[in-house]
Amino acid sequence: MAADTGCRLGEVEKMIRFEYWNSGATGIVIGISGGVDSAVAAAFCCRAVGPERVLGLSLPSSVSNPDDLRDAAEFCEKFGMTHEIINIDPMLRGFRTSPGFVDTPYLTGNLMARVRMALLYYHANRDNRLVCGTSNRSEFMLGYCTKFGDNAADIQPIVHLYKSGIYEAARELGVPDAIVRKAPSAGLWEGQSDEREIGLSYPEIDAALVALESQSWSPKTPNEEKVLTLVKKSAHKRLAAPNLLTVHQTL
Repeated sequence: MAADTGCRLGEVEKMIRFEYWNSGATGIVIGISGGVDSAVAAAFCCRAVGPERVLGLSLPSSVSNPDDLRDAAEFCEKFGMTHEIINIDPMLRGFRTSPGFVDTPYLTGNLMARVRMALLYYHANRDNRLVCGTSNRSEFMLGYCTKFGDNAADIQPIVHLYKSGIYEAARELGVPDAIVRKAPSAGLWEGQSDEREIGLSYPEIDAALVALESQSWSPKTPNEEKVLTLVKKSAHKRLAAPNLLTVHQTL
């Protein structure tokens, strides 16, 4: 795998097993979207603790692509993990009855991400599971995620991997080609495309991030300027909330 992946597959699995055993959990739950990021993260979990301990939840809405649900089901069957489907439309209808509710793709898309994470944590609490995150390094650095939504997790097995590394890991882990080949989409509204929304392709994003890190975050190209702006703007998503509490005690 490429040097930017940060560590070999076995090291990711060791990290998952350590956190799993250390927490006292009896399972892992992960959102399975039918996309490559969740597939790679789930494959790592299955290899680390066994597929019988991994629950994959697909949480579609009325704007979800049916092909993604089919791919998610086929992936879970291939890897031997339990797969359940919960439609989130009834929950979204509940929010729409709230006074002053405004329905825009941006607002509702973020709400969908948080509803999905609430469901994942419900199952984690109910079944003593850890919630596995699916954020990759490219999107994490750009802030292309929803705060307390898809960036919330107990473990983050792929956050060290650029998107290019995700595809390499997917091929090595045996993720089905139908998932690897599809255009990246968060599925938050019909026809949504990650690259179109960001305004750069993932190869361009990864190249800019690698260059910026090697240049002490001093941009030299327009793409690097744009990526740096996104990195700075989204810093709050990667940091703890500002506070005046300092803990001196070591537990």
